[in-house]
Amino acid sequence: MFWHPKGWTLWQQVEQYMRRVYQDNGYQEVKGPQILDQGLWEKTGHWDKYRENMFVTESEKRDYALKPMNCPGHVLIFKQGIKSYRDLPLRYGEFGQCHRNEPSGGLHGIMRVRGFTQDDGHIFCTEDQIQAECDAYTVLLQKVYKDFGFSEMIYKVATRPEARIGSDELWTKAENALIESLKKSGVEVVISPGDGAFYGPKIEYTLKDAIGRQWQCGTMQVDFNLAERLDAEFVDADGMRKRPVVLHRAIVGSLERFIGILIEQHAGAMPAWLAPVQAVVCNITDAQAEQVDKVAAQLRAAGLRVATDTRGEKITRKIAENAAQKIPYILVMGDREVEAGTIAVRARGATQGTVMPLAEAVALIQNAIAQKA
Repeated sequence: MFWHPKGWTLWQQVEQYMRRVYQDNGYQEVKGPQILDQGLWEKTGHWDKYRENMFVTESEKRDYALKPMNCPGHVLIFKQGIKSYRDLPLRYGEFGQCHRNEPSGGLHGIMRVRGFTQDDGHIFCTEDQIQAECDAYTVLLQKVYKDFGFSEMIYKVATRPEARIGSDELWTKAENALIESLKKSGVEVVISPGDGAFYGPKIEYTLKDAIGRQWQCGTMQVDFNLAERLDAEFVDADGMRKRPVVLHRAIVGSLERFIGILIEQHAGAMPAWLAPVQAVVCNITDAQAEQVDKVAAQLRAAGLRVATDTRGEKITRKIAENAAQKIPYILVMGDREVEAGTIAVRARGATQGTVMPLAEAVALIQNAIAQKA
């Protein structure tokens, strides 16, 4: 994707919001390299099973691949130093860029691309900690989706396939943890028998947008396999070295795809907190042009994303054209507003503006942003 200024501003709002989610919920943000050695992908099984979907390169007679997923890198970070059971659960998060050599027929605009970034997280925990981590994750995911304007979701639990690793007892514990975490939040659970991965069961969180289309975004996957393959371990209370369970989780999934879903959900009319331009300041005549620039500077100092429109056009045309851009607030200044120290505030969708002091207008916009209205 090529991100232009407004698109990249929207991206940053999503990323910075999710970064605060990391920070507020006990995740440590990490960053892994884009290119990793063939030997690692052989250990994970990707070299044999997934190589045709990977971008491969060579340097000094060694083969490498652009990472198609972030999981192995997080395990390597976990393996640095000795980990104790007291360190668990250990939560890593990364805005990790992945590349997959998808067939051209499978690509779909911004919704499915070959290069994408995930809000990828991995929780290293014991078997007994799976339930609590799943409970907390479901509650967190619901809050995040609500903040982005989504209220309808489908919750699907994919259970054990015939070909799998791990004991039946462990599978039962993991499946029950996923199902119970959803039931505790009072939602209807759809069971998808046999659709889990060979390494563990998973929850798929599917959003419904404003016109009823379904988009599978969030996941929570329980993995009994990766720690074994990459020899990750921790020292338990009994002094024995044991394998952690790895929980793979993503809330928005691919940021590119999620932004596409946001655009569809809001029909481009982004909530003020997400809008690339939150307010535009317009003058009625050239006499107010200088004051418009001063007001815009004050708004920017208050932390708002602001544009100005001082073109020599009629104010009706300026309002119409800026309204077509779906900017949340259009602020208009004429001679009376300059003299009185006020400004006319026209919220998106309103038929006329409301005149108020500038400080009140700033507070109005800031409150809408804070409330994610």
